[in-house]
Amino acid sequence: MPSNPIPTEVYDTYWRFAAERMSIYYRKLTDPFGPWTNDPILTAYRFTNAYRAADRVSQYLIREVQYRPDRSQAPDELFFRTMLFKLFNKVETWELIEHDLNRISWQSADLDRISRVLNEAFRHGARLYNAAYIMPAPAFGFKRKHDNHLALLRKMMEEQLPARLHRARSLEEAYRLILGYPGLGPFLAFQYAIDLNYSEVLDFREAEYVVAGPGALDGISKCFSDTKGLIPEEIIYLMVDRQESEFKRLGLPWRGLFERRLQPIDCQNLFCETSKYARVAHPNIPGLSGRTRIKQGYRRTSARDKLPTFPPKWELSVELPSRPVQVAQVLQASFL
Repeated sequence: MPSNPIPTEVYDTYWRFAAERMSIYYRKLTDPFGPWTNDPILTAYRFTNAYRAADRVSQYLIREVQYRPDRSQAPDELFFRTMLFKLFNKVETWELIEHDLNRISWQSADLDRISRVLNEAFRHGARLYNAAYIMPAPAFGFKRKHDNHLALLRKMMEEQLPARLHRARSLEEAYRLILGYPGLGPFLAFQYAIDLNYSEVLDFREAEYVVAGPGALDGISKCFSDTKGLIPEEIIYLMVDRQESEFKRLGLPWRGLFERRLQPIDCQNLFCETSKYARVAHPNIPGLSGRTRIKQGYRRTSARDKLPTFPPKWELSVELPSRPVQVAQVLQASFL
């Protein structure tokens, strides 16, 4: 039986980051102008939300691609829309395609026409892919990356992957079905499984399975000097189990995502974001990657004008305070 892993100073930063990033999320929902934090690193650099489903691109996927009332909920259609969106992971690319097709549907899909639309946009300098993570092109023999991805999607549909996923008995089984396709490593395959699990294609508890990505591995190496034999996924589950006690120990306010606990996918993501945060907050702890800079600066925008949307099966009660949440006094010493 492995012993408890040995934490570094970054371990407490993991929980402080999660609490303050979540507080920023709630403040933005109630105050369109800010300021939303006094933390200098969170003010200067861009970080994702503590909960994956609350991020801008995930919100668009859930609200506009998967659950918009006029869209079919048939497994084939849900899968096709979700994967067409996620292969590019970019709202502007989805809207470009939909503007030309008027309605995106597998029943009436013309992938050659979609290819022509994307080729034209590419020739005019459009960036078709989100830079959030690397999207390697599967080898289907096409010159353009997006044509290879469209070929991958066609192959998935022709091999009835939506129906096979719908019959899957676990999140892990669904993940492994997706992983079997070319160009998709473990990280992307698991991300797609989680995206599909937001919809009615899959219906599994996020708590039942997780795959640690490269960023999470780097974060784990910064949070623990010795994992005492625990594999990365076991470390992630440890964080899930400890969340309430650690927020309480550090005196941090925490209500989760409208009372939803952090799930393994969220704790995995928080390791990645903590790894980035630690490049500035804890430059003495190099981690696995040795990176010392955060590439993306924070660009201030007004708060969102729509209430967040989450999968109906989560049964979250999205209720906001009637008055803006006041920014807590966050001392730099508590982070640095």
